[in-house]
Amino acid sequence: MRTTVIALLLLVSIQLSGQTNRSVSLDGKWKLYYGPCDKDAPVTPDDLKTSNWPDVPATVPGNVELDLLSAGKIKNPETGNNIYALRKYEAYSWWYTREFESPALNPGEKAEIIFDGLDCFGTIWINNKQIGTTSDMFISHRFDISSVLRNHGSNSIFIRIDPAVKEGQKLIQGVVGSRMDNAAEFVSVRKAPHMYGWDIMPRLVSAGLWRDVHIDVIKPTHFEQVYWMTNSVDVPAKEAQMVLDWQISTDYPTIDGLTMEVTLDRGKQRIFSQSYQMYNFCERKTIQLENVEFWWPRGYGEASLYNATLKIIDIKGNVLDEKKQKIGIRTADLIHTDITAPDSPGEFVFVVNGEKIFARGTNWVPLDALHSRDKDHIRDAISMICDLNCNMIRCWGGNVYEDNQFFDLCDENGIMVWQDFAMACSITPQSNEFADKIREEAIQVVLKLRQHPSLILWSGDNENDQSLIWTFRRPLNPLVNKITREVLPRVIWEYDPIRPFMPSSPYYSEEAFKRGTDDVLPEVHLWGPRGYYKAPFYTKVNAHFVSEIGYHGCPNRSSLEKMFDPEFVYPWTKDGRWNDEWQTKSTRSLPKSTATEHRNDLMIKQVYALFGDTIRDLDQFIFASQAVQAEAMKFFVELWRMDKFNKTGIIWWNLRDGWPIISDAVVDYYNSKKLAYYYIRQVQHNACVMIGDPVEGKHQVVAVNDTRSEKTGSVVIKDADSGTVIFTGSFVIPSNGKTTVGFIPQSQRQSMWLIEYIIDNERYSNHYLAGTAPFRLADYQRWYKKLGVVRN
Repeated sequence: MRTTVIALLLLVSIQLSGQTNRSVSLDGKWKLYYGPCDKDAPVTPDDLKTSNWPDVPATVPGNVELDLLSAGKIKNPETGNNIYALRKYEAYSWWYTREFESPALNPGEKAEIIFDGLDCFGTIWINNKQIGTTSDMFISHRFDISSVLRNHGSNSIFIRIDPAVKEGQKLIQGVVGSRMDNAAEFVSVRKAPHMYGWDIMPRLVSAGLWRDVHIDVIKPTHFEQVYWMTNSVDVPAKEAQMVLDWQISTDYPTIDGLTMEVTLDRGKQRIFSQSYQMYNFCERKTIQLENVEFWWPRGYGEASLYNATLKIIDIKGNVLDEKKQKIGIRTADLIHTDITAPDSPGEFVFVVNGEKIFARGTNWVPLDALHSRDKDHIRDAISMICDLNCNMIRCWGGNVYEDNQFFDLCDENGIMVWQDFAMACSITPQSNEFADKIREEAIQVVLKLRQHPSLILWSGDNENDQSLIWTFRRPLNPLVNKITREVLPRVIWEYDPIRPFMPSSPYYSEEAFKRGTDDVLPEVHLWGPRGYYKAPFYTKVNAHFVSEIGYHGCPNRSSLEKMFDPEFVYPWTKDGRWNDEWQTKSTRSLPKSTATEHRNDLMIKQVYALFGDTIRDLDQFIFASQAVQAEAMKFFVELWRMDKFNKTGIIWWNLRDGWPIISDAVVDYYNSKKLAYYYIRQVQHNACVMIGDPVEGKHQVVAVNDTRSEKTGSVVIKDADSGTVIFTGSFVIPSNGKTTVGFIPQSQRQSMWLIEYIIDNERYSNHYLAGTAPFRLADYQRWYKKLGVVRN
């Protein structure tokens, strides 16, 4: 019997020798048909062939609006009020079709078609045979098409995408999970929530094949899963314990005689190599490592990555399948308490490799309202993240899940990622059907992303706990939420047990719910009245961690001239109101909507708070608005950093717009940077000197160090007008700590103080706006020239 098995293994290994993974891309040119989804709309490919529906050339990956734009069927929706013309297409069906050649299949192989992103309710036919349906834009969909492919000649593929709003109407249930502003249309639909209209994005309920389409040839013996987990680290000894899981599929009658070859290296440095005799399809190995270079967040060390390779080897030495991954060796924890209060001091802090990390970062919102273009923006956005020295990104739950390219760049650059599941500002359905849908989605997302060392936290959603508490006269207890208290934590427990999970952001524990006040939350979103940035709402907050905080700022004039029709660039009408296009760019969803009609007023309110004036010259207004935003954002970062580690992190809102709008972003859709970008960069160096507001007549000069080594430096502080030196000092900052350099007596005179400091022979600058608001805009403009800000 043993001889027979070995002979069979030899035969199969000869047949499979030299095989590699093969994939046939179906990206590129398609044809797109479209029309109203009414009783006469085609339902099958045969119906479509006999219809008179118009068609346009299509590009995959793509969105239907981009194809209509390229064909001249619509005006550019980014400009003026053109976005409203897309409203009618929410009721349309879309048909994608093309021809393709069959891949060659060897014995035992099968062909699967994979849609990495199909938005959203799709039905797919190949050679007139229906092969499957889809209802989730966030995940990949794969179908075995081996039996429907033609051996010779080309194959046809047809994809019908039904209108998401209409499909969503069929899923609306009850009160909880269906009625909150526009949420009734999206809460039951697994489609990016922002598409239905948001305060940071327009209403653009798109459709399309927004990520790659490809046919993969699946070998008889192949990896299903490989997961490297860091169990423990000893940083001083440079040692770590890893847990390695693998799972394979094979058509071998028995896998006796196969071996698993495992290597781990970093360039020429190989720290592990081992072969294991395979006896099971799914195995786990505990591995001890020495001479380890660990993965660290920015500032705390190098973001070291290793090449991890697993090979399935037959008895002749042939490689049946190979799995290559980039891994980082690190532990990551979130230490947080249910509440924080004077009678119960709490905590909320990230810990990597046993070291507390002060988080400096930004919220990551949609890169584009049309997600097929996301990939065009990612490298520029991550480059700016690195330029600003952010060590954390919070991926907001109203967005899609970013692809591996995003996480690869975060891995390489030491940027921690807090990942919300794709739910935001709503009360999700509690039905078993919806729970099953979320479980399927979560499993796929977790399996896809869990190997990335940058991924530091899973969060159940964005502000859904708040939605339950704030919506009704009698607050609903978030603990009852089946999705975030049962489904998601069980998925994490089962598929990614080493990574922390938090049910919502902000998270309301049972104790916080009982107390009935947001003042006890360890982690908060600080929006509030959006008035003066030094108001007690910001300065007296009890929380340790703020994961959303922002301030409006007008885009640069060059960007305004791109997003508005020429006659609407100037914002105000004769009666002093915002003109119609400026109201649209406040992310008004529909022409008559009033939901965001006062959003642009935030800029006027905030300019008045700092400068005591209402400015109607556009260029002066742009500068004043950006100056207020810049001072506010700088102040928020400094306020949090100077209170390290009582305060443990600030994730400000936000880096970049995903559409031409007026917003809190510090970079607009055209990648044009507002002044806040440069001010934030000043105060996010690994080690930084800052000045605090006066307490008992004295300003504290503080030096903060977010590294694992001691820092030495010196500082000179001058008055911007006179050049008079008002403070000098030298300092030593302990590793991952802070120190008080000295104090400056409070002055009643309004002025700007210029901070010049040296740390480890590197020169840096900062400033402090001294005195009580309001300031004269002319004075600020004079001081601003002394800062020497170089804007690019």
